[in-house]
Amino acid sequence: MSTSASTLAPLVVPARFNGPAGSGNGGWSAGALAAYVDATGGPVEVTLRQPPPLDTAMEVVEEDGVLTAVHGGAPALSARTAPGALQGVAGVSIAEARAAATRYPGLAQHPFPTCFTCGTDRAEGDGLRIFPGPVEPLDGLPRVAATWVAADTDLPVVWAALDCAGAWAADMEDRMMVLGRMSAEVLRTPVAGEEHVVVGLARGSEGRKHRTATSVIDARGEVVGRAEQVWIEVSPEAFA
Repeated sequence: MSTSASTLAPLVVPARFNGPAGSGNGGWSAGALAAYVDATGGPVEVTLRQPPPLDTAMEVVEEDGVLTAVHGGAPALSARTAPGALQGVAGVSIAEARAAATRYPGLAQHPFPTCFTCGTDRAEGDGLRIFPGPVEPLDGLPRVAATWVAADTDLPVVWAALDCAGAWAADMEDRMMVLGRMSAEVLRTPVAGEEHVVVGLARGSEGRKHRTATSVIDARGEVVGRAEQVWIEVSPEAFA
């Protein structure tokens, strides 16, 4: 990318791709901006600086290797080539992931029930309906899993599929959180109509910040994409 400032095509998050009601799904929004980055196939890091607006054209400016989507005169998201390799999460079998989805905490109580990725109020074929439930911990760390039948397979949708399992691994059942930063690498395009496994792992917390990792794995056990996230714990009143 160039070192001089330049303005690119605007970024729009269509209303269908919401996370919390009234703002963009963090994973989809981050993936949409990541698509602007010439990362030669490597991981991209996106930082969310304010809730992405819906159905609103955001100016995208490139300067010194950083792409910034601007809303209301202030940065909304910024993207750059990720500084290091991503670890991802070891998977489970499709049978284990199917069983885990029946234990999804969001089935009983969900802070964002219309979320494009994990919302229980989204219809089949509309939202992704990825419902991560607990599975055997990994090295003593909480892990969740679910299945996902890919339909749309473009980059922002794969980033969305990699998104919310991290929050549920970090116990969003008991504390509301939103995506603050996500680094992801999509290694191959998911096969439309094929059942995939989505796994999430909680990696630790520092105050209101919770670190997680996720992977999407295909039916042959091959990694489609992997990601690492930082989640920010928020007050429920902020999204009332």
